[in-house]
Order: sequence, then C-alpha cells, then structure tokens
Amino acid sequence: MIWYGLLVAAVAAERVTELVVARHNQRWSTARGGTLAGQGHYPAMVALHTGLLVACPAEAWLADRPFVPALAWPMLAVLAGAQALRWWCIHTLGPRWNTRVIVVPGLPLVTSGPYRWRWLRHPNYVAVVAEGVALPLVHTAWVTATVFTVLDAALLTVRIRCENRALAAATTPAPA
Repeated sequence: MIWYGLLVAAVAAERVTELVVARHNQRWSTARGGTLAGQGHYPAMVALHTGLLVACPAEAWLADRPFVPALAWPMLAVLAGAQALRWWCIHTLGPRWNTRVIVVPGLPLVTSGPYRWRWLRHPNYVAVVAEGVALPLVHTAWVTATVFTVLDAALLTVRIRCENRALAAATTPAPA
C-alpha cells in the first residue's frame, strides 16, 4: 500500500510541475495579448482533480482494496502512456499550453505532434481521461475511477466547448 501512496504522490508532484509550467505560460500569453476564457469551470476542475488524488489512496486503504496484478500492471502502463501523451502535448504547444483557457489572438492553431490528427482535436484530454481511469484502478479503487470518470465527462463537455469557442474566436479573422 505504501508504494501506491508513493505513486499517487508522484502524480501529484507531476501536477504541481504542470501548474508551475502553466503559470509561466500564462505570463507569456498575457504579455502577447492572450485573454482568459471560461473561468467559471476552473475551480470545479481543480477540485475534481485534487479529489482524485485524495480519493485514490483513501479508497484503497479505507475499503481495503486488494492489489490485483492482472489489473494493476496494465493500468500502470495506461497511466505511463497518459503521462507521456500529456507531456507530448505540453511540449508541442510550448508556451501556449495552460491549465486555463488562454488564447493569444492571431496565432494559428498548432497542427504538429499529437495535434496533427484532425479527428483528435484535444489529445491532452485523452490523457486526462486515461489517467482518471488508470490511477485508481492500479489499486482497484473502482468507486473513485467511476465517480471521477462520470464527473470528468461532464466537466470536459463544458471545458472543450469553452476551448473551441475561444480558439474559434481567436483564429477567425474579424469581418472587414
């Protein structure tokens, strides 16, 4: 069980690193005229993701969830893949990546890296969904995986609509 706590702590440390990168990127974006959009859902997103990190070890410990290698090892592989995809997205977007919706007007959409596939417009959220399922299931915290997935689906519906509107407004030339 200690190793699972360490795994969740490592994911939490990765999230803190993301926030540091996001804060730096926010300064870069606002210095270039970037504006924040859709701030209403952001506190819910922070609460949900923090809740995931608390609930995973809490459920595993309080409900005495077993470690099931046949489930744990594939979920650990999915978790590692999710982290790799997330950092590929962060690297590809560079200073434009953020945990908030910030769009710098006039910049073209990124069409390289994981963003080159037109059928997958938001690859970072594939990583979020995969992580939200895999991290709890590494130690059979199936209630956490289920609740997070349902709540995250609702939140991502709002978030993706917000991002799509912001990107469309920033990349569409104003009428003459």
